Amino acid sequence: MKLIVGLGNPGKEYDGTRHNVGFMVLDSFCKNATWQKKFQGEFYKTEIHNETVCFLKPTTFMNNSGFAVSELVNFFHIPLENILVIQDDLDLPLGNYKLKRNSSSGGHNGIQSIIDSLNSSSFLRLKVGITFERESDTIQYVLGRFSKSEVEMLTQNFEVYHQIILSFITQGVEKTLQSYSKK
Repeated sequence: MKLIVGLGNPGKEYDGTRHNVGFMVLDSFCKNATWQKKFQGEFYKTEIHNETVCFLKPTTFMNNSGFAVSELVNFFHIPLENILVIQDDLDLPLGNYKLKRNSSSGGHNGIQSIIDSLNSSSFLRLKVGITFERESDTIQYVLGRFSKSEVEMLTQNFEVYHQIILSFITQGVEKTLQSYSKK
């Protein structure tokens, strides 16, 4: 069983914000999904290439994402190497990505919450670049909405993110890292 987590904040007021890029990627990948309210989030379970896959969008707000993730992980006994978390990254240019495992949160409160709740950082992370304007306030920036041109640029890369998700599901962590590692 694999778990794919998209990070974001619940509620219409956060739709389309930079911090919700994890939700955006999952919504794009799971276009026709019927999400259930379970595990302190929006939950979807399906079969992909003979692999059971759970998708989760925590509704605990970003800073408490670990509560939802650990609840689901403990319920299904999902090994940490079978978890992929999709997050925003301020230090990457818009649309760029990086795959990481066994690293610190880098100041991302949602990731830190997951690390704390699982007592480990050994899960895979897909970090999606949202570019940070250093003169901006960090909180206002991540909670700000993407411009129309930024959304277009970002969604052009969704196919690559979809391929990474499929690779993780079908090939596992090591092959996905080998195939898609990018700085």
